[in-house]
Amino acid sequence: MLLAVAVGLLGLLIGSFLNVVIHRVPLGESVVHPRSRCPGCGTELSARDNVPVVSWVLLRGRCRTCGEPISARYPLVELGTAVLFGVVAAWCGPTWQLPAYLYLAAISVALSAIDLDVRRLPDRIVLPSYVVALVLLLLPAILDGRWDAYLRAAMTGVGLFAFYFVLALIYPAGMGFGDVKLSGVLGIYLGFSAWGLAILATFVAFLLGAVVGVVVMIRTRAGRKTKVPFGPFMLVGTFLALFFGQRVIDWYVAGIGL
Repeated sequence: MLLAVAVGLLGLLIGSFLNVVIHRVPLGESVVHPRSRCPGCGTELSARDNVPVVSWVLLRGRCRTCGEPISARYPLVELGTAVLFGVVAAWCGPTWQLPAYLYLAAISVALSAIDLDVRRLPDRIVLPSYVVALVLLLLPAILDGRWDAYLRAAMTGVGLFAFYFVLALIYPAGMGFGDVKLSGVLGIYLGFSAWGLAILATFVAFLLGAVVGVVVMIRTRAGRKTKVPFGPFMLVGTFLALFFGQRVIDWYVAGIGL
C-alpha cells in the first residue's frame, strides 16, 4: 500500500511533465526548453503555479497574470497518471519489472491524449519505447533469471507487430501505421507476462473500438468513414489484459477442462 501511494505521488510529478509532452511533441517542439508558459499571455509559470493539481485548484483554473482559463485536462492528466502509477505499483509490487511497466503507464497517458487530439501516435515517443522497454525488462531478466520471459516478450512483440502490419495492408483505411508500430511495444510488455495476454488485449481493443465506434456513429450521425483513434483502445486493452488477463485465461482453461 505504501509503495502504491509513493509511486502515485511520483505519478503526479510525471503527469505534470506529460502535459508538456502532450502539447509540444505533436508540434515538433522541445519538451525541455522553454519552461511552461501561459498559452494566453505567454507568462512563464513560476514554481508555485506549477504544482500538480494543487496550483490549478488554487488558481481556480485560470492564469494568475491574465485570467485566461486553463484547461481542466491538465489536472486530469496529472491525476490520471497518479492513479495509473499507483495501480501498476500495486499490481507489480516491489519487483525489478516495476520501472518498465511504469514507463509503459507514462507513455500510455501521453499517447492516448495525443491520439485523441491529433489522430496520430508520434514516432518520437513510440520508436524509442522499443529500446527503453527491452532495456528496462533486462533488469528482471538478469536479476531474477527471467530470460524465458524476456525471450517470450521479444517474440510476442514481433508477432503482434506482424499481425497489425497484415491488418494494415488488408484494410489501410481502418488501421494507421502508428497503431502498427505501437503494437510491437505493447507486445513486448504483454509477452513478458504471458503470450496469451497479447491475444486477449487485442480482442479487448477491437471490442472496445467497435462498441465506441457504433456509439459515436449513433450519437453524432457520423458515417462509417469517420475515424476514431484506435491507439487508446490498444492501450486500455493492454492494461486490462495485464491486470485481469491471467484470471480470465485460467477461468477459460478451467471451463473447457484443459
